[in-house]
Amino acid sequence: MPKGKKAKGKKVAPAPAVVKKQEAKKVVNPLTDQRQSRRRSKKKAAGKGDVPTKRPPVLRAGVNTVTPLVENKKAQLVAIAHDVDPIELVVFLPALCRKMGVPYCIIKGKARLGCLIHRKTCTTVAFTQVNSEDKSALAKLVEAIRTNYNDRYDEIRHTMRSVVTGEAMSWGRSQWLASPSWKRLRPKNWPPSWAE
Repeated sequence: MPKGKKAKGKKVAPAPAVVKKQEAKKVVNPLTDQRQSRRRSKKKAAGKGDVPTKRPPVLRAGVNTVTPLVENKKAQLVAIAHDVDPIELVVFLPALCRKMGVPYCIIKGKARLGCLIHRKTCTTVAFTQVNSEDKSALAKLVEAIRTNYNDRYDEIRHTMRSVVTGEAMSWGRSQWLASPSWKRLRPKNWPPSWAE
């Protein structure tokens, strides 16, 4: 392991707690299954008039689009990619979602979110409107995400904080120094006279 100034580097928060694979599939799969049907184009080809219809429910993508939706509480669920670079682009979103009471989940891979909106990659996706037949499935998904991730935020944050700040290491070191085995194994001239 390299030593010196370069080895320390910049302290960065660890990777966020990512949704399990099963929940991620529940978010991604229904959307890929239901592609846009071409009813209007079929009616046009059949000779019927082009009647304006209600705008279909769509996913809203991108940090700049999702943030106002969360602030206005219009987003029903927010999915955030875990591998955004730089992470500072989306690091505020979980706190904002918690403050506004919007459920959020962190999905592995921005390419996976990109598939939902027919792009290579995407940092965030928000569900604003859903078809009436999919509302019950979304409600179940939101409930599962809330109980497993959003409500357990303090527990997850506590474990991550100790990893980032080294609290676990300093606590372990203090326990070791207080243990009888350390007293038995320490040098005879410890602590040094200048330290007292």
